[in-house]
Formats: sequence, structure tokens, C-alpha cells
Amino acid sequence: MKLSNSSPNETNSGYTCSCCGEIFDEMPLCFGNEFPAYYYAVPPEEREQRIEYGGSWCYVDEEHFFHRGRLTIPIIDYHEDLVFNVWTTISEDNFCLRMDLWEDPNRINQEPYFGWMQTDVPTYGKTISLKTIAIEQELGLIPEIKMIEENHPLTLDQENGITFEKATAIVNEIMKIEHGKS
Repeated sequence: MKLSNSSPNETNSGYTCSCCGEIFDEMPLCFGNEFPAYYYAVPPEEREQRIEYGGSWCYVDEEHFFHRGRLTIPIIDYHEDLVFNVWTTISEDNFCLRMDLWEDPNRINQEPYFGWMQTDVPTYGKTISLKTIAIEQELGLIPEIKMIEENHPLTLDQENGITFEKATAIVNEIMKIEHGKS
């Protein structure tokens, strides 16, 4: 999970990494993966031949299709949310449709796309293959990912929100993972 910058805010007085002591101007609240999990199932020496990658879309062997979206978890007692840029599967037909609609402002009227999660979200256990839908956003934005896996903690947190205290615990755990200490 790579660290992304969160937007500035007036009440966040900084964040000190719990494992290395690095000081950030604000607590990082946006994280993401560069590739879907399936990408890593392809041997490194075969990736160039078998994988097509476009930053927010990817397909393997012209039969496994993926796209990146934004999974948001509301922080109920804070003015920003916890965000994960994640990958989900998408059917070949819907992948082709998304590519056709890439520059079409009317894509926001498209029905959501079903997919299976292709990112493990830290602190939520195994999240690979959980049910999701992707909801198109305006041009320039990746789809919103909504969890639809019943009774999974990630789905519940996305639906109900989390406290700032829980968000801080999640960020601390992610920072440990990034520093190889978890």
C-alpha cells in the first residue's frame, strides 16, 4: 500500500509515524496500490508480454480485466475521510464500455459495474475477492468503489463510518507495514 498525500486541513496539527518517528505536516489519509493483486501472479519476466497497463486500468492475457477506483471510509468525527485507491475486476464487456466512455461526460449516468476486490486493504483481513460495485464519476476521476459484501467489517465501516481514533490506528498499522515492521 503506497502512501498518497491527503489534502491540507486547518485542524490537523501533524502526524508522527509511530514506528520511525518521521513527522508529517498532516496525518496521511489516502493510500493505494499501483497494481491489482492478480498482476503479481504473473512471473516478472512475463509481465511485459502478458499485461497491458494504463495507470487506472489493466488487463492480463486479454482475459482478466481490472480497473482502479476510490474506496472511501467516512471519519465521523473529522472533516476528512480515509481513502484507499483500490483495484477491482471488471467484465470484458464493461471494461470495453468504460474505455469507450473514458472521455464522455455522460459516463456518470452509467449503471454501476460489479467486480471482485483485487486489493487487500490493511487492517481488514483478506479483502481480495470481496463483492464491490464501481460507480462512475465525472471526467478526470476514477470510479467510486462501494463494498457490497454483506457483514464484512470493511463494508460496515464504509456504510457507518469510523472514529478518528480508529482511523489513526489504521494509519499507524499501514505505516508499520510500509516500514516492514508489521
